Amino acid sequence: MSELLETPLHDLHVKLGAKMVPFAGYSMPVQYPLGVMKEHIHTRSKAGLFDVSHMGQVKVSGAGAAAALETLIPVDIEGLQEDRQRYGFFTNEEGGIMDDLMLANRGDHIFVVVNAACKEADIAHMQAQLGDVTVEPVTDRALLALQGPSAEAVLSALDPRAGDMRFMDVANLTLLGVECWVSRSGYTGEDGYEISVPEDTAVALAVALLLHDDVEAIGLGARDSLRLEAGLCLYGHDIDTGTSPIEAALNWAIQPVRRTGGARAGGFPGAARILGQFEVGVPRKRVGLLPEGRAPMREGVELFAEESGGAPIGVITSGGFGPTVEGPVAMGYVRADQAALGTRVFGELRGKRLPLSVAKLPFTPANFKR
Repeated sequence: MSELLETPLHDLHVKLGAKMVPFAGYSMPVQYPLGVMKEHIHTRSKAGLFDVSHMGQVKVSGAGAAAALETLIPVDIEGLQEDRQRYGFFTNEEGGIMDDLMLANRGDHIFVVVNAACKEADIAHMQAQLGDVTVEPVTDRALLALQGPSAEAVLSALDPRAGDMRFMDVANLTLLGVECWVSRSGYTGEDGYEISVPEDTAVALAVALLLHDDVEAIGLGARDSLRLEAGLCLYGHDIDTGTSPIEAALNWAIQPVRRTGGARAGGFPGAARILGQFEVGVPRKRVGLLPEGRAPMREGVELFAEESGGAPIGVITSGGFGPTVEGPVAMGYVRADQAALGTRVFGELRGKRLPLSVAKLPFTPANFKR
């Protein structure tokens, strides 16, 4: 096994008492002494600080960068206003999702943030496919996420302009005298910010944020339960190369201009399948699932329409205990005719089938600042 990479905050995590685990080739904190449950609740009630420096940061620049990226990503990039960000994904020729990502219009370039496990493949994909456009990995910056209802007050104490930002705004803020690239976004369902900071300032910034009474360090365990309650996909689990955006209930991310009849319809890998699914539907759909008992049902649990007999109709792709919901929550795929809200299905757990109901996502309301 190759040696694990470390983020610029690695030694700080160890000093804070984090339990470190391998994740996407990096040594990452899964939890701190506070524990996953309390870390989750603290983020929902005050503010949590996450190290997401393992993710890939990339600048795409040159004439026609937005148009070029639209040949790989089925969202409206050319129409994205300066200093605004949106969610997107790379698709393959079969209409599957190669990775999901965030992209921002920074005027002279498009700033793209991709998942850690996919970043090398994503960068190679862009470099191979985008012709004269410059694809430049950003390797000298860390990435922090400050999430929760206290995030605005905490960050505004370092730069008051943070309070003027809306959900999905992007700005250059001065934090501890250093220029940081900040978006008002995150993957918890809470208001918050993602902060790209020069790596030699990352520890000082993290320490300064953690000195605030409302901020605690949060690990991957709580990050996972937070995004699950928020109904957000985890790449490699809820979405992958065999999953289309329409099956994954991500059709909202494909703007009308890129759909059939739009001014820039299609032109991305897998367009025929994906756009066709808007018209004819899909055989399976990603749904929220609420187990009726107290036992969590986790990834890989097969789903059935009946309490006994019959073939599987789906599978759970993410599941666990939702601390805010105070009960087990899950997401997964079910046959389209079983996807209506309230439909009762059964998950096979240790040889016994237990009931779940198809539920509306997210499980806990989003608190973004619109």
